[in-house]
Amino acid sequence: MTSVSDSVIFRNIFSTAESARIWSDTQRTSYYLLFESTLARAQARLGIIPERAAEEIAAKCKVELIDWEELRRQTENIGYPALGVVKQLVRSVNQVEKGLGEWAHWGATTQDVTDTATVLQLRDTLDLVSTALSKITSNLRKLCSEHINTPMAARSNLQQAVPITFGFKMARLLATFQRHQARLEQIRERLLVLEFGGAAGTLATIANTGKALACQEQLAKELGLGVPEIAWHTERDRIAEVGGFFALLAGSCSKFALDVKLMMQTEVGEVSEHYQHQRGSSSTMPQKRNPISCVYITAMSSTIRQLSAALYDAMVEDHERSTGPWEIEWIVLPQISTLMHATLEQTSDLIAGLEVYPEAMQRNLDLTKGTIVSEAVMMGLGPTLGRQYAHDLVYDLCTRTAKEGRPLLDLLLEDENIRKSGLERPRLVALCDPANYLGLSAEMVRKVLEGGEDE
Repeated sequence: MTSVSDSVIFRNIFSTAESARIWSDTQRTSYYLLFESTLARAQARLGIIPERAAEEIAAKCKVELIDWEELRRQTENIGYPALGVVKQLVRSVNQVEKGLGEWAHWGATTQDVTDTATVLQLRDTLDLVSTALSKITSNLRKLCSEHINTPMAARSNLQQAVPITFGFKMARLLATFQRHQARLEQIRERLLVLEFGGAAGTLATIANTGKALACQEQLAKELGLGVPEIAWHTERDRIAEVGGFFALLAGSCSKFALDVKLMMQTEVGEVSEHYQHQRGSSSTMPQKRNPISCVYITAMSSTIRQLSAALYDAMVEDHERSTGPWEIEWIVLPQISTLMHATLEQTSDLIAGLEVYPEAMQRNLDLTKGTIVSEAVMMGLGPTLGRQYAHDLVYDLCTRTAKEGRPLLDLLLEDENIRKSGLERPRLVALCDPANYLGLSAEMVRKVLEGGEDE
């Protein structure tokens, strides 16, 4: 095994069949041939090459006709697979009529073919990403709605902070993924652009026809891509931006997986991954239920973020054709793309099957015997005792609660200064109830849900 996407064991975990197909030799070569056939037809319509040549070129642009062993040898010798494909294409067409195949690849350069194929592969990858994001946001909306009022403890520096709702926690994640959906659509316009400029990007070989730009426009239209404002052979911001987007997306998936792992701890037990017989089991400890999806998401997300950095290195290309940085993309783009789709699929399944335990959330809210709402108590006492005095008083009472194991409410009721302040028991009971200190959790969840209705 040289790649997890090639592994019979791992390929459906760290890759997906759909994404692996997009980045396969077959699909990449199919897009090379699509470029060549579309270019020939466009040039024939414009009178740049003979109609007969275009017909035969299009007829031979079939991936089934490729000799893969020969292509391997040619690529190892020449250095570029696109040129090996063109050589086979020219030979096949010349076998029909001598010289006719020489019209193939007219005015194009190797990088035109390669970059356009890469853009088409990334387009297909973004379609998979978009579908996965839709599933993720849909399932998050359900969790938000179902748990809009389910109280739980927020954590700050891994310590209990103040009460929130689980719906609020999920709505923050939903808002993040909705921003990612917006980013994806913004990126499409900049990414999905044709590359066709010839050797140095000036279309010099067909400029004398007076139809070079028309050819570029027709080629782009037929391939469903935008027309470049100028050649971008060594301006790689389009590709690097996709890598950056995938790194952001992976980071969000990994943050969610981390929270789930922490909430799955035996001592916390607020959520768990969906139950599946023997999933996450230990070879030695039968009681264990490990967070397997979270583990995969964490590993893949980290790898995506590391690999995306290589695409920024690939931006540093020399002059009008690079000597090495371009090939970085060949190495990392298939890995990033397949890992990204697998990460999103694991995240989608995790969200869809997430088991939520409100009773455990309530149990954890009660762990500190009321000190989780010490801020509410302090602010409630502030108007009569003064905020700073109330802070110091509540701080001391919280310390006693921790040492003595007595509820904060009991200590508040016993305190003489609080009795003198006129705060009666019902008011103190209300201040010590975590369910009364959820802030605008529910309102903010509704705001996120309403804001994403048209997504």
